[in-house]
Amino acid sequence: MDARDRFGVGAMRRRAREIGGQLGEGSFDLIVVGAGVNGAGIARDAARRGLRVLLLDKGDVASGTTSWSSRLIHGGLRYLEHGEVGLVRESLRERERLLQGASHLVRPLPLLIPIYQGDRRGPLTVRAGMVAYDVLSFDKSLDRHRMLSREEALARAPGLAPEGLRGAAVYYDAQVEYAERLAVENALDARDHGAVVLLHARVDRLLLGKGDAEGATVRGVTFTDLLDGGTHEALAPVTINVAGPWVDQVLTGGTAAAGGGGATSLARMIGGTKGSHIVVDPFPGAPVDALYVEARRDGRPYFIIPWNGQYLIGTTDVRYEGDLDRVVASEEEIAYLLEETNRVIPTADLTRESVRYTYSGVRPLPYQAEGAEGAITRRHIVHEHAPSHRGLLSIVGGKLTTYRNLAEQAVDAAVPKLGRAVPPSDTARVPLPGARAADGAPGDRDATRERLTEAAAGLGLSAETIDHLARTYGARAQAIVALAAAEPDLGVAIAPETGAIAAEVVLAIREELAETLGDVLLRRTMVGLGREVGIGADERAADVAVRHLGWDAARAAEEVAAYRVFVERYNPQSLRQAPAQVV
Repeated sequence: MDARDRFGVGAMRRRAREIGGQLGEGSFDLIVVGAGVNGAGIARDAARRGLRVLLLDKGDVASGTTSWSSRLIHGGLRYLEHGEVGLVRESLRERERLLQGASHLVRPLPLLIPIYQGDRRGPLTVRAGMVAYDVLSFDKSLDRHRMLSREEALARAPGLAPEGLRGAAVYYDAQVEYAERLAVENALDARDHGAVVLLHARVDRLLLGKGDAEGATVRGVTFTDLLDGGTHEALAPVTINVAGPWVDQVLTGGTAAAGGGGATSLARMIGGTKGSHIVVDPFPGAPVDALYVEARRDGRPYFIIPWNGQYLIGTTDVRYEGDLDRVVASEEEIAYLLEETNRVIPTADLTRESVRYTYSGVRPLPYQAEGAEGAITRRHIVHEHAPSHRGLLSIVGGKLTTYRNLAEQAVDAAVPKLGRAVPPSDTARVPLPGARAADGAPGDRDATRERLTEAAAGLGLSAETIDHLARTYGARAQAIVALAAAEPDLGVAIAPETGAIAAEVVLAIREELAETLGDVLLRRTMVGLGREVGIGADERAADVAVRHLGWDAARAAEEVAAYRVFVERYNPQSLRQAPAQVV
């Protein structure tokens, strides 16, 4: 679809002027390509150190791999099997920091590991792993593990298959229900500290300076605004390519030189594996705790996790060479996850029709031509391309849990190339915006819920809405309540199943960098992760944009249509073929 048809010539011109104004002379200290949680974290870290930062992404914040994780903040218990003790220690330390610095989004999660006859990991192996996990997380605030007898395991999770059950272990990690919001808040904090954040802006090529015997210098990038079709140039002494599975695409797009010189060929860096999840409603025998289970078919661990009022089951791990822009769970993967869940919880009786929707993504792991997928390291790599491409760094790998430390390391690697003193990182001790109230009060969910209840008195907001606002926005929810108080029609629910209200649509576009309806539903309000994947709510949200944000009826209809085309990849139960109509 032509951007001219969707947004109108006037809106396109306004956006072009806005981008031109934000770019100024087009010169920055640091250009970050990719606004997943790692890229947003890098932008936040650098901006808080006083650097002039440009953050670019061809989609939205967190619209790639960040959105497709198992939504766990964990130490990587199974990484111990591969001897990655350092990665586990780093992950456990960062887990604790997120429990404190993102307390509105990250919460403790008990996990139960059932142990069956024939499992590759018997009681002694599991106990050894648990002890090592506790030792490596010596500074944690979570409880230590406990080993359970068969009877204790069945009492804690009555739905478990009793045949062959030898016992279980229970331990604690953490869950980030909405990983997308974690990335969004990093991007917002970066913006609030001076970073320029341009989304739906595709980097087309790297700009190379004149080469010498060793190589060339990367001077910046050219990019296309996918919303208005305009092309722009931005310069910086350092460019960090943190495009996740698209890292190689950014590199191969950089072979054209500007100002003379040529690019030396760059070896393939990413060898991604696909991970798929299924989402189902609560089912007979569903566990209260998350289950960490060994699959009978291939011995691979997978999770059954209470999540967002539903259950999240996954993930798979298969090599992937397909279209990175449309990754879809295969019927084979879906059948695998259903089969393994029904095996460990016989009363579940899940069928293909039980699946509300699926989602899949590609892990940006280091390229490795052979070997088991699970053995590929999950450790991140900050790769300097000098001398062939001076001023260019690429990030390979990384975990949701360790994004903050990765960001600090990446900025530390960039600083020497700037030729001036830069303060050290402060992100380890400064909470994200939603975890700190304006008056300095705590921003955890319980404290936020109490303040919201007081602020919303008399507005008629339901308890479900208050809970939704607290666990989605933390302290930032105060701004949503203020909007609802100023304009009563903004307190109306747009997605009764989630509690989301109209004011969230306005805040998303005015204050939270959202540009499209998909941005609003999938990565700001989180309505798109409900059991209906936002179908129905999409029309109501578009109507809010017409009434409050200047959209016309044609754009609203196009946005709803584009949203439904996108969510087809989830195979959602709720999607119907009837054309959408905006009220």
